[in-house]
Amino acid sequence: MSEPALADRPLPGVLHVDVAYDWGDEIDLTQAAKLAPSEAQGLLRRPRTPASIGYHPAPLRFPLPALKLELPGCGPITAALEATVFDFGGVNARVDVPLSVEPEVWRRLADDQATFGEIIRQTKAAVAPLYQRLLPAIRDAEWGDVGEEYFVFHFQPDDLPPIDRLLAESAEWLASLVRLESDVLSKDETAEALRQRLRYSPRDLVIVDWAAAVIIDVDCEETLRTMEFANLQLLEFRHLERRLGDSLDKAYGLIHRAMSSSSLFGTASNKSLRALGDLRMETEVMFERAGNAFQLVGDQYLARLYRLLAERFHLGEWSGSIRQTLDVVEGVYQVLADQASAHRIEIMELIVIVLIAVEIVLSLIHG
Repeated sequence: MSEPALADRPLPGVLHVDVAYDWGDEIDLTQAAKLAPSEAQGLLRRPRTPASIGYHPAPLRFPLPALKLELPGCGPITAALEATVFDFGGVNARVDVPLSVEPEVWRRLADDQATFGEIIRQTKAAVAPLYQRLLPAIRDAEWGDVGEEYFVFHFQPDDLPPIDRLLAESAEWLASLVRLESDVLSKDETAEALRQRLRYSPRDLVIVDWAAAVIIDVDCEETLRTMEFANLQLLEFRHLERRLGDSLDKAYGLIHRAMSSSSLFGTASNKSLRALGDLRMETEVMFERAGNAFQLVGDQYLARLYRLLAERFHLGEWSGSIRQTLDVVEGVYQVLADQASAHRIEIMELIVIVLIAVEIVLSLIHG
C-alpha cells in the first residue's frame, strides 16, 4: 500500500497575511521617503517576467518591527512585517508567518478566525506609527475602519508530493485551505475551490480563491506581489464606490437646493456645479491611478494570474459599477450645468428688460 500523498508529519511553509488599507486620496512618495526609512519596491523579476510588467510608479516598502505571535498548536512565533505604500493612497501590510506543523494543523489554522483576527489587530497596531509619520505626505488623510485581508499558504515543492498526485489525492485538503474551512467540502465545492489555478512548470501550482490562495513554488515573490496588488485594488474599488455613493447623495441634495434657491445670480447652482465638478475629476483620477498602477502587458504568466484574481475578486464588476456611478455623476453634473446656464439666461433677459425700461424712461424724461 502506497504512502498517503500527505503524510502525518510536520510540513514547513509560510502563511502570508496581506492587510490592505486606504490612507487618503494621494501619497507623495518622494516626501514619504524622507519621513521614514524605505526603499522603492520594484517587481522582482524572473525569466518569465518581461520588462513590460511592473509598477508605475514604484511604491515604497517600509520594513517594520516583527510581530510576536502565539498560534494554537504552533507555539510562539516571530513574524516579519512590512508595509508597501502606493501613490494612490493604498497601503498593504504583509505579515510572513513561518510554520512547520502537520497538514491537519494547517487545515485547522485556516479555519481559526480568532487567530486571524488577532494577527490583523496586531498588524494594524504595528502599522499605525508609520501612518502618523507619513501624515505630512498624505493628501486628505483618513484611515477608516475598512480593510481587506487575504491569506496565502506557501509551500516548497520538495516538501510535498508531485503536483499531479497532490491534486488527485489531497484535493480536499487544498480546498480547505483556500476556502478557510477546516471541514471537508463536498466534491462539487472542492472542484469549484480548485478551479482557478495556474501552473508554469510541472513542479509549481497556484490556486486562488476569494479569501485565500495556495502557492507551491520555490520563488514566489512576484506572485505574492501580484496577489497583494489585486487585493489592494479590490479595497480601493470598494472604497471608491462607497465614497461615490455618499457623494452622489450629497449631489442630489445640491440639486434640490440649487433649484429651490431664489438667489438672483444663481450662486447656489454655481457652487454646486463647482463642488460636483471637483468630485468627478478627483474620482476619475483616483480610479485611474488605482487601476493602472500595476501594468500587465501581453499573455504572460503574471497577466494570467492577475486575470484569475480579478475574476475571483469580481474586479470587473466593481470597475463597471464605479463607471456606472461616474456616469450618474456626469448626468447630475449636466443637470447642474443646465441649471446654471438657465440662471445666466434669466439674468441676461432681466438685464435686457431693465435696460429697455431705463431707455424708455430716459426718452420720456428728455422728450
